[in-house]
Amino acid sequence: MTRHYTIHLPVGLELLNANQRLHRAVRSRLTASIRAAAMRACSEDDTMRAALVSAGDAPLLQRAYILGVLQPASRRRADPANWYPSFKAAVDGLVDAGVLEDDDHTRLVGPDMRIGPVVRGARLSLFIQEITAAEHAAFQWRNAS
Repeated sequence: MTRHYTIHLPVGLELLNANQRLHRAVRSRLTASIRAAAMRACSEDDTMRAALVSAGDAPLLQRAYILGVLQPASRRRADPANWYPSFKAAVDGLVDAGVLEDDDHTRLVGPDMRIGPVVRGARLSLFIQEITAAEHAAFQWRNAS
């Protein structure tokens, strides 16, 4: 049976956008904040926490597909790919929490970034789906020769 988990980062969490020109110290602080928020969200979600406890020291999932949804603060047009730095930091938080051993191409497909419904204050949500080795292989590029 395929396992699914949903993690919501806190509403109003300050996010990183690829269009921002931030000092590296500010960017580092925001990255750490998002990463910690994702890790905390894993421990605050009852289903995820129970699964992580039952996994013990092993990663919860061997392979996963992640759909990342930006729930914006308004209906203005937005490009979800601009929030990639926030999604990346959140996925790193999942690794820190023990959901995956690493977020490299051998274990993770995504995050695919989408725009979701408006949420006052905005937030990121991560929809995590376990995938099999065969499903993971189907996502990989094939040699075109």
